[in-house]
Amino acid sequence: GAFQLGLMYCFYYQSFLYLSVPEVLLFTIFTPIYVTLIYDALNRQFSPWYLLTAAIAVLGAAIIKFEGINQNFILGFCIVQGANLCFAIGQVGYKKIIEKEPQDLPQHTVFGWFYLGAIAVALPMYLLFGNSSKLPTSHLQWGILVYLGTVASGLGYFIWNKGATMVNAGALAIMNNALVPAGLIVNIVIWNRDVDYPRLIVGGIIIMASLWLNETWVKRKVAINQMIKGAEKL
Repeated sequence: GAFQLGLMYCFYYQSFLYLSVPEVLLFTIFTPIYVTLIYDALNRQFSPWYLLTAAIAVLGAAIIKFEGINQNFILGFCIVQGANLCFAIGQVGYKKIIEKEPQDLPQHTVFGWFYLGAIAVALPMYLLFGNSSKLPTSHLQWGILVYLGTVASGLGYFIWNKGATMVNAGALAIMNNALVPAGLIVNIVIWNRDVDYPRLIVGGIIIMASLWLNETWVKRKVAINQMIKGAEKL
């Protein structure tokens, strides 16, 4: 929680001082790479196939999001990568912890620790750097803030992390960028925003292709490699 929510948002919000919204969104597409590398590092292994499918997902997201960059992009890029790294550490760390627990552990009974970790970072950061004059001033603004905290972040992160424990590292990495076309579709349906449909379709197809590749060919390759390693130990 401290990494995935607390520190991640500290980096994420700071990046808007140097980058435009499209640039920040563009630079978040590298999270799948960090997910695969961190997961492999924790398992003391290297899975090039997971890295390959993650790289394909990055390509698909780049096609959808790329809109050019400004002169401050180097510092902004580094800050966003700090956010990406924290987000990857959080979800991979949670996945590894749950994998070591009994299979019948109800995750909702322990997920409160995740939120406590987030508060342990967010509260001191607000006390040090927050501006109380920027707090919501209307019922609508407070309602949006409550929704973001309880539904989008509260329920959303629980569902996301629970899902992370049910898939392999390759699928988890890819789904970080599957949020890109999903978010744009929501933007179209609810907010009626203009979208570059050809780029959305091409990028979405590439991301889905990377997921299909992971769920078919890569899974078989990883399973075969694990069987070979198991036989060698015997």
